[in-house]
Amino acid sequence: MMAYHSPMAGIPDSLKGRSYTTVGSWTRDELQTALDLADELKQERARRKELRILPGRTVGLIFRKPSTRTRISSEVGIAELGGMALYVPAADLQLSRGESTRDTALVLSRFLSALMIRTFAQAEVDEFAEHATIPVINGLTDESHPLQALADAMTIRERFGTLAGLRVAYLGDGNNVCHSLMRIAGRFGIEFVAATPEGYTPSARVTAASRADAEATGGSVTLTRDPREAAAGAHVLYTDVWTSMGQEEDRERRLRDLDAYRIDGTLLGLADPEGIVLHCLPAHVGEEITEDVLYGPRSLVWDQAENRLHTQKAIMALVIR
Repeated sequence: MMAYHSPMAGIPDSLKGRSYTTVGSWTRDELQTALDLADELKQERARRKELRILPGRTVGLIFRKPSTRTRISSEVGIAELGGMALYVPAADLQLSRGESTRDTALVLSRFLSALMIRTFAQAEVDEFAEHATIPVINGLTDESHPLQALADAMTIRERFGTLAGLRVAYLGDGNNVCHSLMRIAGRFGIEFVAATPEGYTPSARVTAASRADAEATGGSVTLTRDPREAAAGAHVLYTDVWTSMGQEEDRERRLRDLDAYRIDGTLLGLADPEGIVLHCLPAHVGEEITEDVLYGPRSLVWDQAENRLHTQKAIMALVIR
């Protein structure tokens, strides 16, 4: 009988205890390690292997925003690694009654093995990471969504076998998802194009950082107003909802401004013949994407959603073990 090979074998301890607050907080090699481990964990799950990488560990989930994929994939992933998830709505903490982030971080560090935070301000995640003595994982902020970007990269690499040299076109609002996708694109030598209307352009700071990475890896980062230009020859067309949490009052204006950026059959026809469509979900069918594209044969949206589980397991295994 062949000896069992643990997915963690040979992985250095350099990421143990580290936080994952933005894509930019990890190097390309560190992100590569997470992607490779996610691939192995996905294969082990398919073989129904029980991996008790985190026995006796408890991960706290502090959420200020509702969640489907982040919460469920995290809770399932932690359980499959042999640990326990503790979901805590932020409103249930003394944090909501004036206790400082610093004090909360220090106290929770005595109880938990890691902490995931899904909130509005990136500064809150950064402050938790500064004061906690356990790893802090960003479950989404208004500025970034690094867990999503890792699942995106995994899905693209599964389909094409590589990341370097691919053309990835993001269409719509240059938001948190766009920011993190742009950063991971720069890290891995992707030709990244973001097509956004005036007033919806990605952060200049994030764009500059992504371009600096791209120069070092052979990729590129381009901004345009023209969705057809972005879609032309793209291996990946990517979109996100046009009205995110907290933007409901501006819904009608946003729908008007973004109308030309909908991914439909016409835009998909401009992409590479083998090109795919991604969407981080939830989707508003008929707004940012048409039904025939979302549920069509070139959509890998459901693989992308599943990969949230595998990449988040990889992150937790790396930083908590």
